[in-house]
Amino acid sequence: MRRTYYALAMALLVVCSMPVGAQGKGPKKYAVTNDRALVVTREVLVKRGYEVVRVENGGRDVIVWYRAGNRGRGKGKGPPVRMVIHRTEDRVVFLQAPSAVLVDIDVKLKM
Repeated sequence: MRRTYYALAMALLVVCSMPVGAQGKGPKKYAVTNDRALVVTREVLVKRGYEVVRVENGGRDVIVWYRAGNRGRGKGKGPPVRMVIHRTEDRVVFLQAPSAVLVDIDVKLKM
């Protein structure tokens, strides 16, 4: 009888610990061009105090390299970090973007 309860408890734990990604919470897709996505990304990064270091065009992907600015504290600039703007059939997807920056990009793209 106890084995049945343990097996049921283990099965319940496995089901409850499944990833949220399987529930339709994937990356958002935007129906804009790569150019519009790049302009909005630059605006948001500069507004948040980041410095856009380099933009690379790699076919369907646009790679934006940015880093944290000095912000007046005299500690130097941060290491370069990359964000990928990936173009699918008719949509744009942002990959490797911090969630705080992605929220601002989402607001600007929906305007």
